[in-house]
Amino acid sequence: MGRTYIVEETVGQYLSNISLQGKAFVSGLLIGQCSSQKDYVILATRTPPKEEQDESSKHSKAKLDNLDEEWATEHANQVSRMLPGGLLVLGVFIITTLEMGNEFQNVLHRLVFAVEKSMNKKRLWNFTDEEVSERVTLHFCSSTKKIFCRTYDIHNPKSSAKPADWKYQNGLSTSWLSLECTVYINIHVPLSTTSVSYTLEKNTKNGLIHWAKQIENSIYLINGQVKDEDCDLLEGQKKSSRGNTQATNHSFDVRVLTQLLLNSDHRSTATVQICSGSVNLKGAVKCRAYIHSNKPKVKDAVQAMKRDILNTVADRCEILFEDLLLNEIPEKKDSEKEFHILPHRVFVPIPGSTVMLCDYKFGDESAEEIRDHFIEMLDQMIQIEDLEIAEEINTACVSSSMNTEASLDNTDDEPPKQPIKTTIVLKIQQNIGVIAAFAVAALAAGISFHYFSD
Repeated sequence: MGRTYIVEETVGQYLSNISLQGKAFVSGLLIGQCSSQKDYVILATRTPPKEEQDESSKHSKAKLDNLDEEWATEHANQVSRMLPGGLLVLGVFIITTLEMGNEFQNVLHRLVFAVEKSMNKKRLWNFTDEEVSERVTLHFCSSTKKIFCRTYDIHNPKSSAKPADWKYQNGLSTSWLSLECTVYINIHVPLSTTSVSYTLEKNTKNGLIHWAKQIENSIYLINGQVKDEDCDLLEGQKKSSRGNTQATNHSFDVRVLTQLLLNSDHRSTATVQICSGSVNLKGAVKCRAYIHSNKPKVKDAVQAMKRDILNTVADRCEILFEDLLLNEIPEKKDSEKEFHILPHRVFVPIPGSTVMLCDYKFGDESAEEIRDHFIEMLDQMIQIEDLEIAEEINTACVSSSMNTEASLDNTDDEPPKQPIKTTIVLKIQQNIGVIAAFAVAALAAGISFHYFSD
């Protein structure tokens, strides 16, 4: 028995309305959420064509085998940044003419594995063994409107296609649940002398991997309570006259308790590292996750929130480094400190849904630019007045300095007029010297925690 995909009706309308306009095919992404019983598809978006592809298609009909996997995977990477916790790129689709129906499966096989491999490289987290490892491929015939739905096991590149059910449902995500959290971070990444040849982006990501483990091992309070992970998230909610659980409030407040001390059985010793500098990431981020309302489990909701925390921090750093490379910003002199503002998060609603998508905006970017980015990446027309700015403009900052002495105390330097409470500060210090990092063993019998969110 293959997997079942419950699909928002507007997705079917979207696929039907895509015109090939003389092209051999159109490809794109399917977005939604996995669950143990079935998967939910709430959005589809075509991959924007390259300008040179537009020109060539006017003169000759491109072949399906010429699908640009690199371009498609880059689109998937961009789209994945715009998805809050709980949402994933579930698979890919291709729209072709009837005559090309026999060619599509090999292309879809290559494409779905390429997309998943590319996105997986950028994640700070891994899928668990319990999670669904199947991803969907959909072939839509533009002339007959017939669909051919298959799945592949992404853990096995040699896996064969399995048939899957594709069922439409109206208003699929109108009652999905949201979880919201403000997380305060203070990440210190020493740059050892052995890693000086690495790029700043790679060094920063290596430091984020250590922080990600802390987030994974934290305790999560939902509406102020610690709940058993196997419990129903809606347990205790009122039931309707039909016996269905009704969420009186679609939003849950989440607080994160991060572990300060380990238990007495887990001892460690102080370590000394010779460093040429350090990176500091400090401030606050707004996090949001969504989960289906069909008997959701607490563990699924917590997992969605964890991944949004990890994704949004990693994505902002990556966007900043891309911006620095694109604009070729020169390094400052040794005596100067350098600050770069990281982008802040913006949310926008999906029409007819409780789910919101997101994007990242630098201070000098206009609302019109964000709107145009949504149109290009998600093929979604949005209203500027619907943009929800979740954070202040100064959400994050990179600073760089060269000092003759290494000191952990220097991590408190701030850019001018930048409040800590609403700012993520990513500070780079190029120091010549030794930074000692101490790991203190816990002497108390219990486990101590402190709030990592407001």
